[in-house]
Amino acid sequence: MILGIDTSLGTAVAVVDLDGVVRAEASSDNPLGHAEVIGDLLQATLADAARGPLGQTGAVEPVTLTHVAAGMGPGPFTGLRVGIAAARAFDLGRGLPVVAVPSHDAAALEVFLASALTDPFAEVPRFGIVTDARRREFAYTAYDGIDDDGLPVRVAGPALTPRDEIDTVLAGFGAERRDAVSISAAMLATVAARAVAAGRELTGPEPLYLRAPDITLPRAPKRVTA
Repeated sequence: MILGIDTSLGTAVAVVDLDGVVRAEASSDNPLGHAEVIGDLLQATLADAARGPLGQTGAVEPVTLTHVAAGMGPGPFTGLRVGIAAARAFDLGRGLPVVAVPSHDAAALEVFLASALTDPFAEVPRFGIVTDARRREFAYTAYDGIDDDGLPVRVAGPALTPRDEIDTVLAGFGAERRDAVSISAAMLATVAARAVAAGRELTGPEPLYLRAPDITLPRAPKRVTA
């Protein structure tokens, strides 16, 4: 099973089987209260996962996690680091490998899966996932189809653009606009499961902040020699 954690927008946690069956998920839409809620969400989600897949009832069984999927953004510095720190805590405490997943990939997979439910043979036009990056900017990533591993194909981004330029930017890529106000941890874990099965790395270990944090460490003092 894979534990998915994303704090790029709200706070989302889910447990998903390696075949994509959702065991449990919980979320909070508050974009500022990540640290306050993530502990309770983790506890509740792991407890619910022991009861079996969503919609089923049965005896409690142990939850055996194999990986932790961490949403790497794009997102604000303060929010992202809460989820990533939680994922790394599982790495340190339980020895579980962390699978780094761009958060927009989860939103993109949700678009593709929703379309497949409506019409399995329909082609999804190129689109851009757009999220609020604050400071009058949007973060975007453009996608064009799903590859043979079942993963969304990125053609541009993630990147930032002023809010009043987003439509022009996406038009330049020939992409429809798809605004996302939340990221599904279940979709994040599903992306991670597909990446693990394919033996692929989706992004590096560094969070996709896309801008420098507000607070930086002062420069080290100059060394004085005699």
